Amino acid sequence: MDTAFWITISTIMGLIILSAFFSGSETALTAASRGKLRAQADKGSRAAKRALNITEDNERLIGSVLLGNNLVNILATSLATAVFTRSFGESGVALATLVMTVLILVFAEVLPKTYAITNAEAAAARVSRPIQICIVLFSPFASAVRWLVGGVLRLFGVRSDTHMLDQAMREEIAGALSLGHSEGIVEKEDRDRILGALDLSERAVEEIMLHRSKIEMINADQPPMDILNQCLDSSYTRLPVYKDDPENIIGVIHAKDLARTVYRIMSNPETATRNFDSFDIRDVAMEPYFVPNTTPLDDQMRQFLLRHAHFALIVDEYGSLQGLLTLEDILEEIVGEITDEFDENVTSSIAQTEDGQFVIDGTMTIRDLNRANDWALPDTEANTIAGLVIHEAQTIPIIGQVFSFHGFRFEVSGRIANRITELKIRPL
Repeated sequence: MDTAFWITISTIMGLIILSAFFSGSETALTAASRGKLRAQADKGSRAAKRALNITEDNERLIGSVLLGNNLVNILATSLATAVFTRSFGESGVALATLVMTVLILVFAEVLPKTYAITNAEAAAARVSRPIQICIVLFSPFASAVRWLVGGVLRLFGVRSDTHMLDQAMREEIAGALSLGHSEGIVEKEDRDRILGALDLSERAVEEIMLHRSKIEMINADQPPMDILNQCLDSSYTRLPVYKDDPENIIGVIHAKDLARTVYRIMSNPETATRNFDSFDIRDVAMEPYFVPNTTPLDDQMRQFLLRHAHFALIVDEYGSLQGLLTLEDILEEIVGEITDEFDENVTSSIAQTEDGQFVIDGTMTIRDLNRANDWALPDTEANTIAGLVIHEAQTIPIIGQVFSFHGFRFEVSGRIANRITELKIRPL
């Protein structure tokens, strides 16, 4: 045990410490919440800002850290093998393997990684400067390894995509909310609101619009008194106005604009009757606002706010009327059903029987049903529950037909013409 022996042992210990540093740094920087690091950076933490910059390119970070980690591990193992072989002969190889495995596993892997997971953000901030230096030093080698790995993956038809940060962040938030709800930390209503806001960019206006078959319209050729009575009897503030054909929308009338005009006409008793009989609703109606049915909900909400509008008519690629959408419809996707004193009393679309079946209105959207019952029925092929049954059955079922798919039993209990009006659903 000469001086060279102790220098080698000290070098091995130093390399194990370096290995622990690389292992802990990798775990800390990948496990740290970018949201928390951003909050610390906004408060003036330079270390947190460096950690954020480092984690912008995860592939470069991991390549550099793994290169340094493997370099020190292999060097430490080689030195240990030389020392143990000189001291114990050929059996030193097996002994060096056993000793280094234990040392690296305990002190260079488990211990630093456990600490890093427990204090991810703090550890990430502390190691940000030395790791930044290592990335600069190892960058040429890491880039070469990155290029080689990319080439090998392409040989097997695998394409790596490094531009999915927004989607990954959205999935991380959604996963955290679902986990919090399952553990009783996050209330269902809070989870649904936040997820509803996150999903706006993934959903089109046609998914939540009021179908054209349910739109209440005003015929521009009706007598003025009939138009006034229709507006007064309606529970809606805005009504589309058509001429000759319901597809030919020429304007949108606001009840307040109509009331102002009628009041102005009636304020002069001498000419009131004559002026009212010659009243043309097109003079009061606003210009209609048409929107393609594929417009994402978040884009449409921005347009509503930008145009100071609350009402849009939805058309398909051929310009045919499909339905209408209001700002309130989009907000309801986030906060749930919004009602006021003027809304009609609408019974719930879901009722449960004594035998555990759910009686569902066929026009209810799959998304609303999933949110109400915490189900996971797919909504990629159809918007309504009736549409899902028709899609899966590949036909228009008759009353009494029963289907089983996606883990549920569906029984058709109501049908009018070619439209399914009611379904009984039970989880299998």
